[in-house]
Amino acid sequence: MEMLGQLDKTLSEYLLKKAPPLPPQVREFLVKYGPWIMLVLGILALPAILAAFGLGTLFGGMAMTAGLRVGLNYQLTMLLALVQIIIQFAAIPGLMKRQLQGWKLVFYGTLLGAVVSLVSFNILGLLIGTGLGLYILYQIKSYYK
Repeated sequence: MEMLGQLDKTLSEYLLKKAPPLPPQVREFLVKYGPWIMLVLGILALPAILAAFGLGTLFGGMAMTAGLRVGLNYQLTMLLALVQIIIQFAAIPGLMKRQLQGWKLVFYGTLLGAVVSLVSFNILGLLIGTGLGLYILYQIKSYYK
């Protein structure tokens, strides 16, 4: 937990104090409608997620025959992505009540997304997705108590 506290302090310094701030109306919009957007996008993504798990089951054996590393990498990526989605859904009630605990769950989900990007060697997703996600999170952090 101490390491996460230090990471939070460092990210606050760079993403909140040194980065250009979002306009207040954009922050208000994100805080007000962000949980609803997360909910709708999560529901819309559910069929794709279920299809990916179905294809993973179908092709999992073939991936393992292609090489142990390929199969394990795919399975680990899918497992971490599933955990990330569960964390993001668990954050929605807290975000709607503007509780810091909801914000923290989104923060942990974003960090887990960074791990997923690293495991799947998605460097562009890591830099852009995680960077943008953390920037937005820190811009709206003050709205959550």
